[in-house]
Amino acid sequence: MFCKIKSLFSARRTSFTSTASLAMIVKIAVAVVGVGGFLGWIYTRIKPPPPKICGSLGGPPITSPRVQLSDGRHLSYREWGVSKDKAKYKIIVIHGFDSSKDLKLPLPQELIEELQIYLLSFDRAGYGESDPYPKRTVKSEAFDVQELADKLQIGSKFYIVGFSMGAYAVWSCLKYIPHRLSGASLVVPFVDYWWPCLPSNLANEVFKLLLVQDQWTFRVAHYAPWLFHWWMNQKLFPSLSIMAGNMDIFCQPDLEFLKNLPPNTDDTPEKTRQQGVYESLYRDIMAGYGKWGFDPMDISNPWPDNNGVAHIWQGFEDKIIPYKVNRFLSEKIPFIRYHEVKGKGHFLPFDSGICEQIFRTLVTSESRMVSE
Repeated sequence: MFCKIKSLFSARRTSFTSTASLAMIVKIAVAVVGVGGFLGWIYTRIKPPPPKICGSLGGPPITSPRVQLSDGRHLSYREWGVSKDKAKYKIIVIHGFDSSKDLKLPLPQELIEELQIYLLSFDRAGYGESDPYPKRTVKSEAFDVQELADKLQIGSKFYIVGFSMGAYAVWSCLKYIPHRLSGASLVVPFVDYWWPCLPSNLANEVFKLLLVQDQWTFRVAHYAPWLFHWWMNQKLFPSLSIMAGNMDIFCQPDLEFLKNLPPNTDDTPEKTRQQGVYESLYRDIMAGYGKWGFDPMDISNPWPDNNGVAHIWQGFEDKIIPYKVNRFLSEKIPFIRYHEVKGKGHFLPFDSGICEQIFRTLVTSESRMVSE
């Protein structure tokens, strides 16, 4: 009888142990599923959506001429001015943030014909009708410019003009393809607040002039680009002011300009972002505030024989690009000629008189008429 009771107790204990083990396994499984689900939820929030490639099934149509690069990508371009066969000066125009090859500059036709200027603008990678480039960097921008010039056979030398965010492509060209440049202009040029060449007190001073939401956006782009898609789409904190329509980023001259801005049906957000906001705007910011591998003061003089010059055009009132950094760079880099325009902001190049001076000065080295 005792043996039977002992056997029954042992069986019950074994059954209880098995039940406890099964319960533990279930709890672990539930925890794993829960953690996996949470990680999956996080992944869906930080993973960018696939691009809508121009010319692909369901993608936007191709309406502009394009060249195919050696890596298989396409760049969309626009030629204007006099024909390249008759041109005395050939200029590649590099658009800024949330813009395209179709930006309208108030460049007088009389000036184009007087100086015999051929102009070539293009959609930077991911913008407009140019293919996205997941490996896009500051460096890759220079070689896109060089290959575009070669595909269109505009010659071994050319001028470049970069506006705002597009100016980092100009710095890249000055670094990586200086032998191809006759001259360069950086107009209201982009500033990376993490350039090693900037004194920490200057970098901190100008960085704090930005809206707080922009400070955080640029920090995320610089330190955690893998989180950038999530940051730009989360609703807990405000992100990039210019995309949120926050007018506080504009100085008074810029606000006055916006009131009278004529419509441009060719250069609209719908067209510039049509392959996806991540591939155009977000990658642009991440490239600009990412790892450069150099800073402007690492660049050797592209024109040691004094047969060329780079210009910086800066609006003194600009709140988007504070003037102090570009003024500092111009004082330290000997091949830079600095033009600081009083009473103007970030839309400085859309003043017809100043736009004319930017292009005339680029190709003739004249610098007059502008209050500096």
